[in-house]
Amino acid sequence: MAIENVLIEKRGRVAIVTVNRPDKLNALNIKTREEILAAFDELAGDAEIRVVVITGAGEKAFIAGADINEFAGMTAVGQRAVMKGRRAFDAMEDFPKPVIAMINGFALGGGCELALACDIRIASSNSKLGQPEIKLGIIPGGGGTQRLTRLIGEGKAMELILTGDMISAAEAERLGLVNYVVAPEELEAKTMELANKIAEMSPVALAMAKQSVKNAARLDLRAGVEAEVDLFALCFSSEDKEEGVRAFIEKRKPDFKGR
Repeated sequence: MAIENVLIEKRGRVAIVTVNRPDKLNALNIKTREEILAAFDELAGDAEIRVVVITGAGEKAFIAGADINEFAGMTAVGQRAVMKGRRAFDAMEDFPKPVIAMINGFALGGGCELALACDIRIASSNSKLGQPEIKLGIIPGGGGTQRLTRLIGEGKAMELILTGDMISAAEAERLGLVNYVVAPEELEAKTMELANKIAEMSPVALAMAKQSVKNAARLDLRAGVEAEVDLFALCFSSEDKEEGVRAFIEKRKPDFKGR
């Protein structure tokens, strides 16, 4: 597939995936969603990459939502067929490496949902977030009703989804929707600082930790704790565990290989 709307830049152990439709505020049309899937498939198999950052091109938008032009005339059967296939939102959540959303402007509708599917979210202070689908006579369809509720609680998620209101980055941070808010000129530096810090860790342990944290929203407490024990024990089969223990004993920085 010819890649037109998504760019991949590799900086050491960190890859930056940029949705590159600034003239459309990086809106997610079908082709762009397919290209995001292709980009993440490529990076999943790249042993050198340990953390992925996703962002939008330009200074106005992370991703301003779905491409509404594709909704016109779409039937229920047709839309369901589009949504029931493999989806970027779910692939990102299930991606075996940490994913950071670098939110550089509007993150609305599908854009907010894409950010919700990431593991960590960092926003510029001029960003706006929300799920405005209700204003089109529809509801969020990329996991927004589920992931937003799990992240910030039912009451506030219900309010945002029923009103379609946008909130500021500062309010999103207060609610726990984003991890950090920084000045626009500091966004990339802050994101890369955190990404590189995480990338120093064992890829094996990062995958196990991500899976275990995700289980908290998928399993009841007892099942989640049991799964955590299994994932913890699985780390003991890795060379990285041996390297980490040796480095601690020898009072040096570990050199994790991802094995």
